[in-house]
Amino acid sequence: MQSIIIGTRGSDLALAQANEVRDRLIAAHSNNPNLSLDIKIEVISTMGDRVTDRPLSEIGGKGLFTQEIEKRLSDGRIDIAVHSSKDMPTVLPDGLELSCFLPREAPEDAFVSHHATSIDDLPQGAVVGSSSLRRKALLLRVRPDLNVVEFRGNVQTRLRKLDEGVAEATLLAAAGLNRLGLSHVIASKFSVADFPPAPGQGAICIESRIGDKKIAALLAPINDAITMIVLKTERAFLRQLDGSCRTPLAGHAVLNGDQVAFHGMILSLDGQKWFEDHAISSIADSEQMAISVADKLRARAGPEFFEDWITA
Repeated sequence: MQSIIIGTRGSDLALAQANEVRDRLIAAHSNNPNLSLDIKIEVISTMGDRVTDRPLSEIGGKGLFTQEIEKRLSDGRIDIAVHSSKDMPTVLPDGLELSCFLPREAPEDAFVSHHATSIDDLPQGAVVGSSSLRRKALLLRVRPDLNVVEFRGNVQTRLRKLDEGVAEATLLAAAGLNRLGLSHVIASKFSVADFPPAPGQGAICIESRIGDKKIAALLAPINDAITMIVLKTERAFLRQLDGSCRTPLAGHAVLNGDQVAFHGMILSLDGQKWFEDHAISSIADSEQMAISVADKLRARAGPEFFEDWITA
């Protein structure tokens, strides 16, 4: 019997993701007569979950969803941590790594509204709720008349705010809604070409201790090689631009045969300035390709473009 403790946040979506990891691990090793898994899920409260009355950009960014979990992983109180890949900072604590990715779900953003089927159907000046600077900038890029208000909280909280009339529409990750059995609330999906997702959106990742051979052997059968390739590409772009919840940027990689196609974009906070680029490379060169795209966009935008990123 091998006991495994999975650490996760406590939202319904986070628990659904942790349960998926548990189920995949059990299925992957079910035919091994020499191994019996006892997998427990431990809910860990994070600062990002506790503080919901302010934008993440004001209280510390993405790390607020991972710090408490990573502390328990580092000191051995849990064996693996399950995260939404888009929530992961580019710099991890010493001794930890993203060692496994499940097959990516839909990367698109979903448009959710009781009154409209798409952003084009919203009336002039409509209120849209979103806590993402990327989504806000992309919305204002095509509809500068919209009033985008802060919309923190888990999926159910945001849907409840919509029911209460706090906003006429909101944007959520299609993958999260699918995993929660809530795909029926999606009025429409945005094209990844016109409305590129956050790096890592739609993918579940597993964080573990570097050098933990037992855990590495357990995770190997459930790791999706394609997702790992494209996620490493997207995270390289994010890392090169020092991306966080303070920065409106988007990056999406797709594996086509033995080549990786990448689309990167950076935007001003008001969505009125943006720079994007597309590139293709071999799998081996995909991370460097994404870094080159980031450098190209930074050079095209100029240093003044990033001033509001720093103060946001």
